[in-house]
Amino acid sequence: MLFSQAFGLPVITADDATSVGKVADLTVDAHDATVAAVRLSGAADRAELAWSAVEAVGPDAVIVRSRVTAEQGQDRVPAHHRALGSRVLTEHGVEHGTVRDIAFDPVSGRILTLYTALGEIAGARLMGLGSYAMVVRADPA
Repeated sequence: MLFSQAFGLPVITADDATSVGKVADLTVDAHDATVAAVRLSGAADRAELAWSAVEAVGPDAVIVRSRVTAEQGQDRVPAHHRALGSRVLTEHGVEHGTVRDIAFDPVSGRILTLYTALGEIAGARLMGLGSYAMVVRADPA
């Protein structure tokens, strides 16, 4: 699934089918190359929920286990920096365009591919994400 496909999806609890908001953005943990959290819009009581609370991400909704699960245990969530539109730099300081979209595994949250203006980058090459840029390992070839 692509980040752009997840944006705007309703976030629904599995146990009582109530809405807890909509996906406003996804927080990336660059250290693990995973989605760490779902940032919410339209939520009355919280701005984000940890990825560990997510049961499934489908084409029509994100399902969380329960409202209680969604409200519990904020795992270690890194600071949010918007990934889409971020400048991409290699570890050698060479610019590689900007992030146009990101493919991720909707079950594990693993970042699979970064789609940039200058081509694709495997998610495993992700090193860091901050307010200035996303840093990736240089292409070994």
